[in-house]
Amino acid sequence: MDAFLLSRLQFALNISFHILFPTITMAMGWFLFYFKLRSNISGHPVWMRMYRFWVRVFALSFALGVVSGVTMSFQFGTNWPGFMEKVGNVAGPLLGYEVLTAFFLEATFLGIMLFGIRRVPNWLHTASTLIVALGTTTSAFWILALNSWMQTPQGFEVIDGVVYATNWKEIIFNPSFPYRFVHMMLASGLTASFLIAGLSAYRMLKGDDKLAPKLALKTATYTAAVLIPLQIFAGDMHGLNTLEHQPQKVAAMEGLWETTEGAPLLLFAIPDEESKENHFEIPIPYGASLILTHELKGEIKGLNEFEGEHPPVAPVFFGFRVMVGMGMLMLAVSWLGSLYLMSNKDFPIWLKRTFAGMAFSGWIATLAGWYVTEIGRQPYLVSGVLRTADAVTQLPPANIALSFTLYLVIYTVLLIAYMGTLMLMCRRAVEIEEITTEEREVAKAKMQPTAPDPSTV
Repeated sequence: MDAFLLSRLQFALNISFHILFPTITMAMGWFLFYFKLRSNISGHPVWMRMYRFWVRVFALSFALGVVSGVTMSFQFGTNWPGFMEKVGNVAGPLLGYEVLTAFFLEATFLGIMLFGIRRVPNWLHTASTLIVALGTTTSAFWILALNSWMQTPQGFEVIDGVVYATNWKEIIFNPSFPYRFVHMMLASGLTASFLIAGLSAYRMLKGDDKLAPKLALKTATYTAAVLIPLQIFAGDMHGLNTLEHQPQKVAAMEGLWETTEGAPLLLFAIPDEESKENHFEIPIPYGASLILTHELKGEIKGLNEFEGEHPPVAPVFFGFRVMVGMGMLMLAVSWLGSLYLMSNKDFPIWLKRTFAGMAFSGWIATLAGWYVTEIGRQPYLVSGVLRTADAVTQLPPANIALSFTLYLVIYTVLLIAYMGTLMLMCRRAVEIEEITTEEREVAKAKMQPTAPDPSTV
């Protein structure tokens, strides 16, 4: 393999591993803040039990996200020097803003959140939890601003082959950014919801009959049930925006070769780029036009309109269907779980197993959607500005193959260790006493009404 393909594979491996963990922490920070608020308001120690368990999951996920993010950033210089040479005047500041506003914010207050619960006033610990949650969201804001600009660039000029910023407001709030940011934050909420629900169900399957996993499962299930319809709506809006600004990506998602009025929605097909046709199609007549243009006879441009300018069809086509299929499964499971909860019924064993099996389902949907987004931008690294092939390194392929192999081995070990650690934490939680004597006395003091002053009676 040549340096170009190896560099693409290596960066795909790094971004695929890295994105798993911010997808959890961006939303889990807000779950932790909610648990802390409920603890403060109700005084019931179960909320603090939940906080203490899930803050450890947050810390582990945050650490892996930071480490993998650092190694990924190195590749801008080692594997893709043309990227920073061409658009570094835009990419550099946006990455710098993320470090200055988000990373330092998280790093400053993360220590208080993790280790200061008994060392600082309660209000400060609660505020630190809120600030860390805001920090993870701010980090997503800047990263997605850059990624969205690479999809729909504006607010710049090119002088002597180098991109210079002319309007930072247009760069940050580029046409696809609002849709992409909302879509990603909702994806993070669903990922964290199913992780919390799945691990809680796993604890219950292992015999944990305490209140904490039941309450965590209930909270996460209701959250997922609310978020998934919002995600479907946001995805529809994002699709309309993509049709306007990146029609070749939509054509690949739909497997549409010829410009068509009343285009069908393909439930399944096998795209063939050589013959420019699909095999084994299962279509829904007019479905694609109705969804994308909101008209039965709406026109959608086909791939043949973008000869040499459209992305590889098969990975975008199948990635989109994996993302949508997983979303529909999340909808069904979360709503079914919510029906049981609203009926005050315990989950049957098969539903607990379903939730446990879907603990990492958010990762599948996120990766599939990310592949659609990133592969769908090809053959450009920055749409219409910089081709991917023009930014690649001149390093010998053997060097890249070595680093790619090392990354693959290390990330595989880390991922297995991460998932194994979460399972171990769940099993050990079964043996932990739900509420200590100290916590019970504190809860009683908080919830007991104050006796009236006898002199006022």
